[in-house]
Amino acid sequence: MNPSTITLGGYQPPASVHNQAAEVLGRELSDRLSGAVNFEMDGNMVATRGIKAFDLPAMVDAGDLSMCYFASSYLADKVPELGIFDLPFVIEDRAKVYAALDGALGDLLKAKFRVNTGMRVLGFWDNGFRHFTNGVRAIHGPDDCAGLSIRTMSSELHQQTFRLLRFEPTFVDVADLVEAAKSGRIDAQENPLTNTFNFGTNHYHRHITLSGHFYGMVLVLANNAQFESWPQAVRDAVTEGMVVATAAQRDLAQAEDADILEKVDPAENEIVHLTDTERAAFKAAVGPLLAEQRKILGEDLFAHVE
Repeated sequence: MNPSTITLGGYQPPASVHNQAAEVLGRELSDRLSGAVNFEMDGNMVATRGIKAFDLPAMVDAGDLSMCYFASSYLADKVPELGIFDLPFVIEDRAKVYAALDGALGDLLKAKFRVNTGMRVLGFWDNGFRHFTNGVRAIHGPDDCAGLSIRTMSSELHQQTFRLLRFEPTFVDVADLVEAAKSGRIDAQENPLTNTFNFGTNHYHRHITLSGHFYGMVLVLANNAQFESWPQAVRDAVTEGMVVATAAQRDLAQAEDADILEKVDPAENEIVHLTDTERAAFKAAVGPLLAEQRKILGEDLFAHVE
């Protein structure tokens, strides 16, 4: 691919915080390189080209895209350490996880990607705390989850979590999520508030439980061979521009959570705020999974984020 063209693919609506941040990156590249690089962004390839979100990293790995953003949960098979972001009720502090991703934990993950894949990590973006929604009943604890089918990502750790919480998990690609909720093929789903409302799932799921059971992290990935083929000035601009875009993305992600909660229409959605006792019941239910994963991933990895 011509190094003067950088292509970035995404899978979310234009207003999403990820696409807004990608636009920041594009402006940074334009400013830093005086138009010498053509930055082409398709922020919703699911809608424009009918591509499954799951396929984007493979397109980057193959060089069909220069970059993409993508949820870490789908990539734990390539970099097992990403599994820390698939564990329930472990990450509860945004500031601490940002510091870890901008420091030693981020360095570890970047190194693992360089060894295990044809991609490099350019940035770590905030994909929000994930919360349960469903169209059947208010969820206050595991007993309320019993028998509900829930859409999950393609993550065995997520599916184990939901089974322990008494859900019936099933994988549905994000491209099919809204239709699955609308048709009733799934009773429940879990997503950051930004996704639930931007995708429109809230129109079909009245009940929203602010469980914060997972903290989602999004990787901005680049094809490593392409990156290394770019002139040094381009590489520097991408690296420096990503720092600015990442700061903007994280600010947008935090602000949007608050904005969405202020805009919730009680006639359409009911918000459940868990009590300490209710949250403790959820944590107790997933205790066996966390104990097992501490042995597999090691206490040092947990220490970065707890």
